[in-house]
Amino acid sequence: SPGCTQSSTSLTGVEPPFALGQQAVDTTLNAILIMVLLIITVSLGCTMEIAKITTHLRRPKGVAIAIMAQYSIMPLIASMLGKLFLLGTSESLAILICGCCPGGNLSNIFSLVLRGDMNLSIVVTACSMVLAIGLMALLLYLYLGGLYEGDLESKVPYKGIITSLVLMLIPCAIGIILNEKKPQYTGFITKAGMVMLLLSSAAIIVLSVANMGSCIMVVFSPSLLGSSALMPLTGFLLGYAISAAFKLDDRCRRTVCMETGCQNVQLCSAILKVAFAPEIIGPLYFLQLLYLLFQLGEGFLLILVFRIHDRIKKANGK
Repeated sequence: SPGCTQSSTSLTGVEPPFALGQQAVDTTLNAILIMVLLIITVSLGCTMEIAKITTHLRRPKGVAIAIMAQYSIMPLIASMLGKLFLLGTSESLAILICGCCPGGNLSNIFSLVLRGDMNLSIVVTACSMVLAIGLMALLLYLYLGGLYEGDLESKVPYKGIITSLVLMLIPCAIGIILNEKKPQYTGFITKAGMVMLLLSSAAIIVLSVANMGSCIMVVFSPSLLGSSALMPLTGFLLGYAISAAFKLDDRCRRTVCMETGCQNVQLCSAILKVAFAPEIIGPLYFLQLLYLLFQLGEGFLLILVFRIHDRIKKANGK
Protein backbone atom coordinates (compact mmCIF):
# COMPACT_ATOMS: atom_id res chain seq x y z
CA SER A 1 0.00 0.00 0.00
CA PRO A 2 1.42 3.45 -0.89
CA GLY A 3 0.26 4.76 2.49
CA CYS A 4 2.65 2.40 4.25
CA THR A 5 5.73 4.22 2.96
CA GLN A 6 5.15 7.40 4.92
CA SER A 7 7.79 8.25 7.51
CA SER A 8 5.69 10.50 9.76
CA THR A 9 4.59 9.29 13.18
CA SER A 10 1.11 10.54 12.33
CA LEU A 11 -0.44 7.32 11.14
CA THR A 12 -3.91 8.39 10.11
CA GLY A 13 -3.31 7.83 6.38
CA VAL A 14 -2.34 4.18 6.51
CA GLU A 15 -4.61 1.69 4.81
CA PRO A 16 -6.15 -0.82 7.24
CA PRO A 17 -4.62 -4.30 7.18
CA PHE A 18 -7.86 -6.11 6.53
CA ALA A 19 -8.40 -4.18 3.31
CA LEU A 20 -5.34 -5.82 1.79
CA GLY A 21 -7.08 -8.98 0.61
CA GLN A 22 -5.62 -11.25 3.28
CA GLN A 23 -8.83 -12.51 4.87
CA ALA A 24 -7.71 -16.15 4.46
CA VAL A 25 -4.60 -15.53 6.55
CA ASP A 26 -6.66 -13.71 9.17
CA THR A 27 -9.19 -16.56 9.36
CA THR A 28 -6.41 -19.11 9.74
CA LEU A 29 -4.80 -17.03 12.47
CA ASN A 30 -8.07 -16.74 14.40
CA ALA A 31 -8.68 -20.49 14.15
CA ILE A 32 -5.18 -21.26 15.46
CA LEU A 33 -5.57 -18.79 18.32
CA ILE A 34 -8.89 -20.27 19.47
CA MET A 35 -7.64 -23.87 19.24
CA VAL A 36 -4.43 -23.07 21.11
CA LEU A 37 -6.33 -21.09 23.76
CA LEU A 38 -8.68 -24.00 24.45
CA ILE A 39 -5.87 -26.57 24.76
CA ILE A 40 -3.68 -24.36 26.94
CA THR A 41 -6.57 -23.37 29.20
CA VAL A 42 -7.43 -27.04 29.82
CA SER A 43 -3.78 -27.59 30.81
CA LEU A 44 -3.95 -24.58 33.15
CA GLY A 45 -7.07 -26.00 34.78
CA CYS A 46 -5.16 -29.21 35.49
CA THR A 47 -2.90 -27.24 37.87
CA MET A 48 -5.82 -25.89 39.93
CA GLU A 49 -7.67 -27.19 42.99
CA ILE A 50 -11.26 -26.36 43.95
CA ALA A 51 -10.39 -25.96 47.64
CA LYS A 52 -7.72 -23.34 46.89
CA ILE A 53 -10.02 -21.46 44.50
CA THR A 54 -12.71 -21.17 47.19
CA THR A 55 -10.06 -20.01 49.67
CA HIS A 56 -9.19 -17.07 47.41
CA LEU A 57 -12.88 -16.25 47.02
CA ARG A 58 -13.51 -16.35 50.78
CA ARG A 59 -10.39 -14.30 51.58
CA PRO A 60 -9.98 -12.17 48.47
CA LYS A 61 -7.00 -10.07 49.57
CA GLY A 62 -4.81 -11.18 46.66
CA VAL A 63 -7.69 -10.88 44.18
CA ALA A 64 -8.53 -7.35 45.34
CA ILE A 65 -4.89 -6.20 45.16
CA ALA A 66 -4.43 -7.62 41.65
CA ILE A 67 -7.63 -6.05 40.31
CA MET A 68 -6.85 -2.70 41.95
CA ALA A 69 -3.40 -2.75 40.34
CA GLN A 70 -4.81 -3.77 36.96
CA TYR A 71 -7.46 -1.07 36.72
CA SER A 72 -5.55 1.78 38.39
CA ILE A 73 -1.91 1.34 37.37
CA MET A 74 -2.26 0.42 33.69
CA PRO A 75 -4.57 3.28 32.57
CA LEU A 76 -2.39 5.75 34.49
CA ILE A 77 0.83 4.41 32.92
CA ALA A 78 -0.74 4.60 29.45
CA SER A 79 -1.80 8.21 30.00
CA MET A 80 1.64 9.25 31.30
CA LEU A 81 3.50 7.52 28.44
CA GLY A 82 1.36 9.28 25.85
CA LYS A 83 2.37 12.65 27.33
CA LEU A 84 6.00 11.65 27.93
CA PHE A 85 6.58 10.60 24.30
CA LEU A 86 4.39 13.38 22.84
CA LEU A 87 2.28 10.87 20.92
CA GLY A 88 -0.29 12.03 18.38
CA THR A 89 -4.03 11.67 18.98
CA SER A 90 -4.47 8.30 17.27
CA GLU A 91 -1.41 6.77 18.94
CA SER A 92 -2.44 8.09 22.37
CA LEU A 93 -5.93 6.67 21.87
CA ALA A 94 -4.53 3.24 21.05
CA ILE A 95 -2.23 3.15 24.07
CA LEU A 96 -4.94 4.42 26.43
CA ILE A 97 -7.56 1.96 25.20
CA CYS A 98 -5.07 -0.85 25.71
CA GLY A 99 -4.38 0.39 29.25
CA CYS A 100 -8.09 0.35 30.09
CA CYS A 101 -8.56 -3.29 29.02
CA PRO A 102 -8.66 -6.17 31.52
CA GLY A 103 -5.90 -8.73 31.84
CA GLY A 104 -5.76 -11.51 29.26
CA ASN A 105 -5.05 -15.24 29.26
CA LEU A 106 -1.35 -14.57 28.66
CA SER A 107 -1.04 -13.69 32.35
CA ASN A 108 -2.23 -17.19 33.28
CA ILE A 109 0.43 -18.80 31.08
CA PHE A 110 3.19 -16.58 32.46
CA SER A 111 2.02 -17.30 36.03
CA LEU A 112 2.26 -21.03 35.38
CA VAL A 113 5.79 -20.80 33.98
CA LEU A 114 6.81 -18.50 36.86
CA ARG A 115 5.46 -21.04 39.36
CA GLY A 116 2.96 -18.52 40.62
CA ASP A 117 -0.40 -19.23 42.26
CA MET A 118 -2.50 -20.55 39.37
CA ASN A 119 -5.69 -20.60 41.45
CA LEU A 120 -5.25 -16.89 42.20
CA SER A 121 -4.35 -16.16 38.56
CA ILE A 122 -7.51 -17.72 37.11
CA VAL A 123 -9.77 -16.15 39.76
CA VAL A 124 -8.25 -12.70 39.13
CA THR A 125 -8.58 -13.02 35.34
CA ALA A 126 -12.21 -14.13 35.62
CA CYS A 127 -13.13 -11.36 38.08
CA SER A 128 -11.26 -8.81 35.97
CA MET A 129 -13.31 -9.74 32.90
CA VAL A 130 -16.58 -9.58 34.80
CA LEU A 131 -15.72 -6.15 36.24
CA ALA A 132 -14.60 -4.98 32.78
CA ILE A 133 -18.27 -4.86 31.72
CA GLY A 134 -18.66 -1.73 33.87
CA LEU A 135 -15.12 -0.51 34.56
CA MET A 136 -13.99 -0.33 30.93
CA ALA A 137 -16.74 2.14 30.07
CA LEU A 138 -15.91 4.24 33.15
CA LEU A 139 -12.15 4.29 32.43
CA LEU A 140 -12.67 5.15 28.76
CA TYR A 141 -14.89 8.03 29.80
CA LEU A 142 -12.39 9.34 32.39
CA TYR A 143 -9.19 9.02 30.36
CA LEU A 144 -10.28 9.61 26.76
CA GLY A 145 -12.70 12.49 27.20
CA GLY A 146 -10.18 15.12 26.14
CA LEU A 147 -8.79 13.14 23.19
CA TYR A 148 -11.88 11.84 21.43
CA GLU A 149 -15.25 13.52 21.11
CA GLY A 150 -17.14 10.37 20.16
CA ASP A 151 -18.98 8.00 22.48
CA LEU A 152 -16.25 5.42 23.14
CA GLU A 153 -17.96 4.09 26.28
CA SER A 154 -20.71 2.56 24.14
CA LYS A 155 -18.09 0.72 22.04
CA VAL A 156 -17.02 -1.63 24.84
CA PRO A 157 -17.13 -5.15 23.28
CA TYR A 158 -19.43 -6.78 25.81
CA LYS A 159 -19.94 -9.80 23.55
CA GLY A 160 -16.16 -10.20 23.25
CA ILE A 161 -15.69 -9.95 27.02
CA ILE A 162 -18.32 -12.62 27.66
CA THR A 163 -16.88 -14.83 24.91
CA SER A 164 -13.39 -14.52 26.40
CA LEU A 165 -14.77 -15.39 29.83
CA VAL A 166 -16.54 -18.49 28.49
CA LEU A 167 -13.46 -19.58 26.49
CA MET A 168 -11.47 -19.42 29.72
CA LEU A 169 -13.89 -20.83 32.31
CA ILE A 170 -15.22 -23.89 30.44
CA PRO A 171 -11.79 -25.36 29.48
CA CYS A 172 -10.51 -24.51 32.99
CA ALA A 173 -13.44 -26.41 34.49
CA ILE A 174 -12.60 -29.40 32.29
CA GLY A 175 -8.99 -29.24 33.50
CA ILE A 176 -10.07 -29.00 37.16
CA ILE A 177 -12.35 -32.04 36.75
CA LEU A 178 -9.51 -34.00 35.13
CA ASN A 179 -7.23 -33.01 38.01
CA GLU A 180 -9.81 -34.27 40.51
CA LYS A 181 -10.84 -37.46 38.70
CA LYS A 182 -7.73 -38.46 36.69
CA PRO A 183 -4.71 -36.86 38.39
CA GLN A 184 -2.34 -39.33 36.74
CA TYR A 185 -2.90 -37.63 33.39
CA THR A 186 -2.61 -33.99 34.49
CA GLY A 187 1.20 -33.85 34.29
CA PHE A 188 1.15 -35.02 30.68
CA ILE A 189 -1.67 -32.62 29.75
CA THR A 190 0.15 -29.65 31.31
CA LYS A 191 3.39 -30.45 29.46
CA ALA A 192 1.47 -30.96 26.21
CA GLY A 193 -0.15 -27.54 26.65
CA MET A 194 3.24 -25.86 27.09
CA VAL A 195 4.65 -27.65 24.01
CA MET A 196 1.59 -26.57 22.03
CA LEU A 197 2.17 -22.99 23.19
CA LEU A 198 5.79 -22.97 22.01
CA LEU A 199 5.01 -24.53 18.63
CA SER A 200 2.00 -22.31 17.95
CA SER A 201 3.79 -19.11 18.97
CA ALA A 202 6.07 -19.30 15.94
CA ALA A 203 3.13 -19.92 13.60
CA ILE A 204 1.12 -17.07 15.12
CA ILE A 205 4.01 -14.59 14.77
CA VAL A 206 4.65 -15.58 11.14
CA LEU A 207 0.97 -15.35 10.20
CA SER A 208 0.55 -12.03 12.03
CA VAL A 209 3.49 -10.45 10.20
CA ALA A 210 2.25 -11.88 6.88
CA ASN A 211 -1.21 -10.46 7.55
CA MET A 212 0.18 -7.00 8.30
CA GLY A 213 2.63 -6.93 5.38
CA SER A 214 5.01 -4.03 4.94
CA CYS A 215 2.57 -1.68 6.70
CA ILE A 216 3.82 -2.96 10.06
CA MET A 217 6.98 -0.88 9.56
CA VAL A 218 5.07 2.35 10.17
CA VAL A 219 5.01 1.78 13.93
CA PHE A 220 8.77 1.42 14.32
CA SER A 221 9.39 5.00 15.41
CA PRO A 222 11.32 5.79 18.62
CA SER A 223 8.29 7.23 20.42
CA LEU A 224 6.00 4.29 19.62
CA LEU A 225 8.67 1.73 20.38
CA GLY A 226 9.47 3.44 23.68
CA SER A 227 5.86 3.67 24.88
CA SER A 228 5.04 0.10 23.81
CA ALA A 229 8.15 -1.23 25.55
CA LEU A 230 7.76 0.68 28.83
CA MET A 231 4.04 0.06 29.39
CA PRO A 232 4.08 -3.71 30.10
CA LEU A 233 7.46 -3.59 31.87
CA THR A 234 6.31 -0.82 34.22
CA GLY A 235 3.10 -2.74 34.89
CA PHE A 236 5.01 -5.91 35.76
CA LEU A 237 7.35 -4.10 38.15
CA LEU A 238 4.70 -1.98 39.88
CA GLY A 239 2.39 -4.98 40.23
CA TYR A 240 5.13 -6.87 42.05
CA ALA A 241 5.99 -3.84 44.20
CA ILE A 242 2.38 -3.28 45.29
CA SER A 243 1.83 -6.94 46.15
CA ALA A 244 5.09 -6.92 48.14
CA ALA A 245 3.93 -3.78 50.00
CA PHE A 246 0.74 -5.64 51.01
CA LYS A 247 2.88 -8.58 52.19
CA LEU A 248 1.60 -11.25 49.81
CA ASP A 249 3.73 -14.39 49.59
CA ASP A 250 6.25 -14.92 46.78
CA ARG A 251 3.94 -17.00 44.58
CA CYS A 252 1.15 -14.45 44.84
CA ARG A 253 3.57 -11.59 44.12
CA ARG A 254 4.66 -13.22 40.88
CA THR A 255 1.02 -13.80 39.96
CA VAL A 256 -0.05 -10.19 40.65
CA CYS A 257 3.01 -9.03 38.69
CA MET A 258 1.81 -10.91 35.59
CA GLU A 259 -1.86 -10.02 36.05
CA THR A 260 -1.01 -6.32 36.21
CA GLY A 261 1.31 -6.07 33.20
CA CYS A 262 -0.59 -8.32 30.76
CA GLN A 263 -3.41 -6.66 28.82
CA ASN A 264 -6.14 -8.29 26.73
CA VAL A 265 -4.97 -7.02 23.35
CA GLN A 266 -7.76 -8.86 21.53
CA LEU A 267 -10.44 -6.83 23.31
CA CYS A 268 -8.51 -3.66 22.57
CA SER A 269 -8.42 -4.50 18.86
CA ALA A 270 -12.17 -5.14 18.93
CA ILE A 271 -12.82 -1.64 20.32
CA LEU A 272 -10.56 -0.07 17.70
CA LYS A 273 -12.34 -1.83 14.83
CA VAL A 274 -15.80 -0.84 16.08
CA ALA A 275 -15.10 2.72 17.25
CA PHE A 276 -12.90 4.24 14.55
CA ALA A 277 -13.15 4.96 10.83
CA PRO A 278 -11.40 2.47 8.49
CA GLU A 279 -8.68 4.93 7.49
CA ILE A 280 -7.23 4.89 11.02
CA ILE A 281 -7.95 1.30 12.06
CA GLY A 282 -4.74 0.09 10.42
CA PRO A 283 -2.11 1.99 12.42
CA LEU A 284 -4.00 1.58 15.66
CA TYR A 285 -4.12 -2.17 15.06
CA PHE A 286 -0.36 -2.22 14.40
CA LEU A 287 0.30 -0.55 17.75
CA GLN A 288 -1.55 -3.34 19.54
CA LEU A 289 0.56 -5.94 17.74
CA LEU A 290 3.70 -4.06 18.74
CA TYR A 291 2.52 -3.93 22.37
CA LEU A 292 1.81 -7.65 22.31
CA LEU A 293 5.32 -8.42 21.05
CA PHE A 294 6.91 -6.36 23.86
CA GLN A 295 4.54 -7.93 26.39
CA LEU A 296 5.67 -11.41 25.29
CA GLY A 297 9.37 -10.51 25.17
CA GLU A 298 9.46 -8.81 28.56
CA GLY A 299 7.38 -11.54 30.17
CA PHE A 300 9.81 -14.21 28.94
CA LEU A 301 12.73 -12.04 30.12
CA LEU A 302 11.28 -11.90 33.64
CA ILE A 303 10.73 -15.66 33.55
CA LEU A 304 14.38 -16.16 32.57
CA VAL A 305 15.55 -13.90 35.42
CA PHE A 306 13.38 -15.81 37.90
CA ARG A 307 14.63 -19.19 36.70
CA ILE A 308 18.26 -18.11 37.03
CA HIS A 309 17.63 -16.62 40.48
CA ASP A 310 15.77 -19.75 41.59
CA ARG A 311 18.59 -22.00 40.39
CA ILE A 312 21.22 -19.90 42.22
CA LYS A 313 19.17 -20.07 45.45
CA LYS A 314 18.89 -23.85 45.19
CA ALA A 315 22.63 -24.20 44.50
CA ASN A 316 23.48 -22.06 47.55
CA GLY A 317 21.03 -24.01 49.67
CA LYS A 318 22.73 -27.27 48.73
